Amino acid sequence: FPIDITFKSTNPFGWPQIVLSVYGPDFFGHDVVRGYGAVHVPFVPGRHKRTIAMFVPESSSRLQQLTSWFTGRRPEFTDPKVVAQGEGREVTRVRSQGFVTISFNVM
Repeated sequence: FPIDITFKSTNPFGWPQIVLSVYGPDFFGHDVVRGYGAVHVPFVPGRHKRTIAMFVPESSSRLQQLTSWFTGRRPEFTDPKVVAQGEGREVTRVRSQGFVTISFNVM
């Protein structure tokens, strides 16, 4: 999708980033999270291609996994900033869920 953005800041450390939240239907037709990922937007003009590793949060116990499968309410992040920041994610159980490739045309 074409995105037209202009940024202005005194400290560009850690941004700009694109945070992806991919959703899709499960076996029962519930809309569930398929993966999260984040990538820094390049500053250098030109065409850039980035591959984003996607991950999905997991339940911490077998009972929670079984319950979430039956109810259709799988674990997901309530705040998208969690995906872009590394703080607090070391205690979160996640599973790798594929890749997404993005092409940037920076002017």
